[in-house]
Order: sequence, then C-alpha cells, then structure tokens
Amino acid sequence: MNSAQPKPSRRPPTFLDMALMPVVMRRAFLMALVVGTLLVAINHGRCILSNHFGLACFSASVLTFFVPYGVSTYSSVLAMRKRHDDR
Repeated sequence: MNSAQPKPSRRPPTFLDMALMPVVMRRAFLMALVVGTLLVAINHGRCILSNHFGLACFSASVLTFFVPYGVSTYSSVLAMRKRHDDR
C-alpha cells in the first residue's frame, strides 16, 4: 500500500508578493532611476535650467519617477506569472 499523502497545494504568489520581491524591486528602481531622470530632463528641463524649480515642478518631477517604476514592476510580474503558468 502506498501511504503517501498528496502534497498540500501551495497557493500561487499574488501580484503583491511578486511585486515586493527584491529582484523585481531592484530592477524597477534602476529602471525608474534611468528612465525617470530622462523624463524629468525632457519634461522639466526648463524649470531646472531657469532656476524656477518650485513646489509644483518638484512634485511633478518626483511623480515622474513612479511611472517607469510601475511599468517595470507590472511587466516583471506579468512575465513571472506567464513563466509560472507555462510550467
């Protein structure tokens, strides 16, 4: 007789579980640093160069870094899910 019990199924990691993985966060941070800096230079270069870098320009510049961070995180998690589903 086989007394082996079926293994309990582990729940697949959630989107948030994957998004908070160090490898995903590190990749997204580096992408935000590079792409965000380029976007700030393109979109807010005049504010910076003319020395009119007030609160509105600063706020918009900070928010600009969240776009590439979010896109990188989202695409990484989707790729990880696809790889997990293909197995």
